[in-house]
Amino acid sequence: MIDIATKTTGCATRTGACILLLALGLANAPVQAQVAGAIINPEPGKKISIPHLEQAAHIDGKLDDGEWAQAALVDDFYQNYPVEFAKPTQHTEVRVYYTADALYVSARMTESDPSQIAARVLRQGQGLGSDDIFALILDPYLDRRNGYRFEVNPNGVRWDGLFQNISDVEGNWDGIWEAAATTDAGGWSVEMRIPFQTLSFNPNSDTWGINFLRVRRNTNESIAWLSRNREVNPSVAGIMTGLNGLKQGVGLDLVPSFSMSKRRKFGPGGADANKYEPSVDMFYKVTPQLNAALTLNTDFSATEVDDRQVNLTRFNSFFPEKRDFFLRDVDIFEFGQIGSGGFNAVSGTGSAAATTPAKQNARPFFSRKLGLDSSGAPVDIIAGGKLSGRIDNWNVGALVIDQDASAVTGVEARNIFVGRTVLNVGSHTQIGAIVTDGDPQSNRDNTLVGTDFRYRNANFYGNAVETVAFYEQTQSQGVSNSDNAAFGFGMVLPNSQGWQGLYNYRQVQSNFNPAVGYVNRTGIEDHHLNFGYRQFLPPSDFFRSVLFAAEGYRAETLTDGKLLTENMGFRISSFTNTNDAAFVRYIFNKEVLARPFTIYHATDGKKNVVIPAGEYPYAEFLGSVQLGTHRKLSGNLYLQAGDYYNGTHLQERGNVTWRPNRYFSTDVSFTIDNIKLPAGDFIVRQFGFTTVVAFSSTLAWSNLLQYDNVSENLGINSRLHWIPKAGQQAFLVLNWGMVDLDKDHNFTSVVADLSLKFNYTLRF
Repeated sequence: MIDIATKTTGCATRTGACILLLALGLANAPVQAQVAGAIINPEPGKKISIPHLEQAAHIDGKLDDGEWAQAALVDDFYQNYPVEFAKPTQHTEVRVYYTADALYVSARMTESDPSQIAARVLRQGQGLGSDDIFALILDPYLDRRNGYRFEVNPNGVRWDGLFQNISDVEGNWDGIWEAAATTDAGGWSVEMRIPFQTLSFNPNSDTWGINFLRVRRNTNESIAWLSRNREVNPSVAGIMTGLNGLKQGVGLDLVPSFSMSKRRKFGPGGADANKYEPSVDMFYKVTPQLNAALTLNTDFSATEVDDRQVNLTRFNSFFPEKRDFFLRDVDIFEFGQIGSGGFNAVSGTGSAAATTPAKQNARPFFSRKLGLDSSGAPVDIIAGGKLSGRIDNWNVGALVIDQDASAVTGVEARNIFVGRTVLNVGSHTQIGAIVTDGDPQSNRDNTLVGTDFRYRNANFYGNAVETVAFYEQTQSQGVSNSDNAAFGFGMVLPNSQGWQGLYNYRQVQSNFNPAVGYVNRTGIEDHHLNFGYRQFLPPSDFFRSVLFAAEGYRAETLTDGKLLTENMGFRISSFTNTNDAAFVRYIFNKEVLARPFTIYHATDGKKNVVIPAGEYPYAEFLGSVQLGTHRKLSGNLYLQAGDYYNGTHLQERGNVTWRPNRYFSTDVSFTIDNIKLPAGDFIVRQFGFTTVVAFSSTLAWSNLLQYDNVSENLGINSRLHWIPKAGQQAFLVLNWGMVDLDKDHNFTSVVADLSLKFNYTLRF
C-alpha cells in the first residue's frame, strides 16, 4: 500500500552461521598491507598529562593567548586514511589544558596550499561532511563504550554528537560549548572550550579517554592521534590524565522558552487561531554522572520537519527522533543493538538487504510515539521528567511523560514510563533490562519488560568482535498474554578493512505489542546476513578501496515456517582518492503475499492497483555514483531496474547540490518510481528543493519545499534561525501546506502556520 508520511525473510540459519564463522576464522589473518613508508608498528597506546591553569584563553581561533604555551602538546599524528600509520602529508599540532570549569583544546592544521582547505558550511549545526574538520573525541568514563564527539570546520561551525553502540554517532544531540576558527596563508587554527557542565563524568577519576582527528576533504586524507583498523572512536582512544578539582557549578541549566504562533485553516469552515506558549526545560546534575531533566508545557514548534517518504511496502515507515528533550542521554535507552545496522559508517558498507524498518523491528522504546496520536497529529506534552546517567558500574535511565488528551482520536490524557538499566561488567560486557508502562496512542494498559546482553571487544586478535542477545515480553489489555514475546541474537565483525560480517536472528511473536516502541511486522522470524572483504589500494591508484560483499535477508512465518520475504544479493562498492564513490548490486527477491496487496490507491478516478495473493520471485539490478561533497557541484545518481512482483519497476533517484561559496547552497532531489503491473501502471514522483542562506555563522535562513504526486501535497518550510551563542537561539518558522486533489496542477492552500520562538539557557 502506498503510504505518505512526513518525517512528524529458505536462507538457512545454518548457512548464515557457517559463513560468518568462516569470516571470523579468516579475519584472524593479517590484512594490513605493507605499504612503503608506513609505520608498521605504531605505539599501541598513548597518554598525555594535561595541566590545570587558573586563567583561560579567549576563544577566537587565533592561538595568540599565552595559556597555549603552557598546555600539553600533541603532535605525533599519523594517517588512518589512505594508508593507516603512514606519515601525514601535512603537520598537525594540538594543545590541551583545563581550568576548574572547562576543558580547552586548540589545534593548528598546517596546509601548504590553502586553496585545498574545504570550508563550504557556514550554517551553525549543519553536518560537516563536505568540509575539512578537526574533531575531539572524549570518553570521560574511560569505559571504551560511550563518549562525545565535537567537530569544528575552518569557518568555526560546530557539530557534535553522542557515541552509541561504540561506532554509531547520534548527531541530533546538541551540547553547549564554544569554538572559533581562523584561516591564513599557512593553514587554519581552531580553539575549543568544553564546559564540564556539558559532560557527564566520574569525579573520582582523574583519567579520561581522548582522541583527535583531522580530515582533509579535497585530498581525502584522514589524520588521527590513535586508530585501530582505521577506526577512531572511544574503543581506541588514548588516555588523558591530570584531571582534578573539576567543577560544574550548581549543575543547573534553566531553559525558558516562549513561542507565538498564528495558524490558519483555509476553505469552508476554516478559521484562524493564535497561540502564546511559555515553556521551560530544566536540566540538573544530581551528581557529575547523573542528570535530571524536567520539561513543562513542552513546545516542539521549531523542530526541523521530517523528510517526506512515499511507502511502497506493506509495512510501517520509520522516522528518527529530532526533539532535543528526548535526545539528551539517548544512548542510555538503546536496547539490544536493535537498528544498529551492523557495519559501521567508516567502512561504508551499510547493507540494503534488510530495510531500515525491518532492522528497527521490535524496538521496545521509540520516543517518536510520544507527543503524537495514532493519526500522526501532535498531542501536547504537559510535563516530562527524565533521570539518566551513571551510578558506579550502572547506566540508568528513567523517563516519565504526562501527555494530554487527543481531540482527534479521543485518547485520554496518559502517563508513560520508561526505565532502563545496564550493568557494565569489566571492559567488554554489558547486561541490561528495560521496562515500559502505558500506551500513548490508546486508552488501553500496556507493559513491556526486557533484558539484553552485549559483548564487544575492539581488539580481538586485531579485530573488533561483537555479540548481542535480547528478550522482551509485553502485556496488553485486550490482547492474549501468549505469543507475546520478541527475542534475538547476533554476531558482528565490524572491521572497516579486510573481512567484515554480520549475522542477526530475531523472532517477533504475533501478540508482541510494545506500545511505546516500534513494530514493523509480527508473527515472524527473520535472518539478516552480511559478509564481505574490503581491500585498500596504493595511494597512487585512482581507487582508494574496493568492497566485495554478499548480503541476505529472510523472513518466515512463526506458525508454519512459510516464506514471507527473501532478498539475496551481491555488491561491489568502490571509493576513490577524490572522495567519490560508486557501487553496483544484483539482488534476487522473493515475496509471498497471503492476501491481495493494494499497492496504489488511485485518487484520480482510476481503479486501485492490486497485486493478487501468491509467490513472486524477481530480480533487480542497482547502481549508484556519487561525487564528493567537498566540490562546488556535487550529487549522486541512483538507478534500480528489474522485475517487480508480476511486473517491472524502474526507479531513478538522485540529488544535485551546488555550493558556490560558504554563504549559499541549494539542493534538488528527486525520486521517480515507474511501476508496470498487470493490474495497472502508475508512476510515483517525489521532489525536494532546499536552499540555505548563511548570513554569518550565527544567522541562517533555510527553505524546504517537498512534493509527491500520490498525496498531491506541496509543503513549504521556511526557517530563520539565529544562534548568537550556544544555548541561545531564536526561530521564525513558516509552514505552508497546499494540495491539488483534482490533479489539475492548481494547488489550493490547506493550512499555514507562522511561529516565533525564543529560548535562552541560564547556567548556574
